[in-house]
Amino acid sequence: MSLTLCNVHFSDKKDRVVYVSGPLYRSLKLSDKKKLQIKLGRETVTASVKAVKREGNHVFLSSALRQQIRVPKSGNVFMLHASENEVQLGPLVGILSDGYVSSSLPFGSRTGFIKDLIRIGEKKAYFFGFTPKDINWSQETVNGYFLNADGSWYRKTVPLPDVVYNRLPSRKAETGSYISSLRERFVRKGIPFFNWSYFNKSDVYKLLDKDVEALRHLPESVSGPSDAKIKELLEKHHFVYFKPSGGSLGAGIYRLTYQPKQGYFARYRSGGKNVLLRFGTFQALMRTMHARHGSSFGGYVVQQGIRLVEIEGCPLDFRFHMHKNGRNEWVTAGIGAKKAGKGSVTTHIKNGGVLMTPGNALSRTFGSQAGEVLEKAKRVAVKMSEAIERNYPHRLGELGLDLGIDKDGEVWMFEANAKPGRSIFKHPALKPEGRASLEYILEHCLYLSRFRGRDS
Repeated sequence: MSLTLCNVHFSDKKDRVVYVSGPLYRSLKLSDKKKLQIKLGRETVTASVKAVKREGNHVFLSSALRQQIRVPKSGNVFMLHASENEVQLGPLVGILSDGYVSSSLPFGSRTGFIKDLIRIGEKKAYFFGFTPKDINWSQETVNGYFLNADGSWYRKTVPLPDVVYNRLPSRKAETGSYISSLRERFVRKGIPFFNWSYFNKSDVYKLLDKDVEALRHLPESVSGPSDAKIKELLEKHHFVYFKPSGGSLGAGIYRLTYQPKQGYFARYRSGGKNVLLRFGTFQALMRTMHARHGSSFGGYVVQQGIRLVEIEGCPLDFRFHMHKNGRNEWVTAGIGAKKAGKGSVTTHIKNGGVLMTPGNALSRTFGSQAGEVLEKAKRVAVKMSEAIERNYPHRLGELGLDLGIDKDGEVWMFEANAKPGRSIFKHPALKPEGRASLEYILEHCLYLSRFRGRDS
């Protein structure tokens, strides 16, 4: 098996001959071959093969060959020499999304990210965007969105992809039976599909409930807590977080505090402002919580509060953006430190939080030990990613971990996101990490699609 970067050209010839430049012809050992099978996705065509005098690695496809296997465009792409008489072009990588706004924004707010990813892959693979309705299962094709050099979109029908990267934009978009069936169909066809679905907050704790390595870094958490359980955790830890299981961006989170001589406190955000309420008894606190959230807390999680390191009296936490690389290993692509706004329950930017680099944040809290603490947090982030993957039934390739570091330098994981946002990469100092994140997605797609040479 060998992997070669080659330049694909189209010709107007009507014959069923593939013309291959001399150096590529020799490296593929085609001198004694009269026929060659050429694959794209699951489409295969058999053609006569001839050498042409041309330096470099070039392949010339006639219009008949191109149309039969639906090659979307000319230019650089990998060629996998998987067996003696077969080469495969690609990989063909589909980015699944939705959210159509207009022809210039076919994937809504995710359009810019998908463009960036296609550009990263454009000289190595055939990256394209698509939506669930673009799939034709009976013909095993996808009417994909490809990118012109000027940044405009054009449509091309291609075979089912070699790998699918799932970026459906919301929990609602992927909860229906059609999307469940779609994912299963890709898997049944042997097409790797990664980032299966969004996590609920309670999902991760259930996954890791018996993983000894992971439990060392998880705050005590209870899904669907009873009033008695909330009281028990408050008396044990003095403050807890009360969160909706399916929430995001810090919406609907409460910080509940118990101070024996002063009573109970609830801090939350409402109407763009931070709110603090005091209650004389636990029963009064619960009456308010039930009035706001129903008689049962089945859709909520209560979690032990951790005394995090602070800057100017405001707690810090960290978003670790994790990826699988080209060797199928978990790596940290980027880290954003988030300082909570004054009086805010969370560190989310929309709630007054401030985004910082981890070096800046940790040097202000741990001084000369900042580097050592950061390396420890990176090791924990890799361990937690491995633990989630170990216990999760579907394929993962990307995670966003929300970690906290307490004043003793211990590392805690509060949440894991299966389809993390990319807001940390908006920080000017983290733009190189944003590009590295895209490169890791490309690398992992090459790995999953088996576009790997002997040494990979």
